[in-house]
Amino acid sequence: MFSPNQLVVYPAQGVGRVERIERQEIGGVDMDLYIVRILSNNITLMVPVATAQNVGLRPLSDKKKAEAVLTSLQDRSGFTGHIGQNWNRRHREYSEKLKSGDLADVCNVLKELILISGEKELSFGERRLQEQAMALVAIELACVLDRDADAVKTLVESYFADIMQKEEAESE
Repeated sequence: MFSPNQLVVYPAQGVGRVERIERQEIGGVDMDLYIVRILSNNITLMVPVATAQNVGLRPLSDKKKAEAVLTSLQDRSGFTGHIGQNWNRRHREYSEKLKSGDLADVCNVLKELILISGEKELSFGERRLQEQAMALVAIELACVLDRDADAVKTLVESYFADIMQKEEAESE
């Protein structure tokens, strides 16, 4: 059970604050709802308390996991690239991982897309997924590690400076 003012993560939307828990009648059924305001875009969500876990509403990751995720971003071993996968299959797989809401999965999507972009140009959809993953990772890590989201984004980008500089040079 979450409480008012608690920070939570809603999959594919990111970090939000539980503003209140209220009882409403929806479709003739009384239910308790978490009223969650997403920090990044100020959207308000109503999440039934009874099914909150089923839709992936979860507390923020702990500091230990956040630090482990940051460390994992720096590890490029085991990356096989996009060999044998078409963009459509990758897009579907990455979309599912973003919807899972798991910080490690979202971080993995971000890392893979950045590394793939070092080998080939990403499709429009892949670039959007990369932006979404970066936003989700940056805001959660910022909240957990008590940092500014832009500073976290800059830190993550610094891990891939070689790739990002190459992309900028090729686009000029």
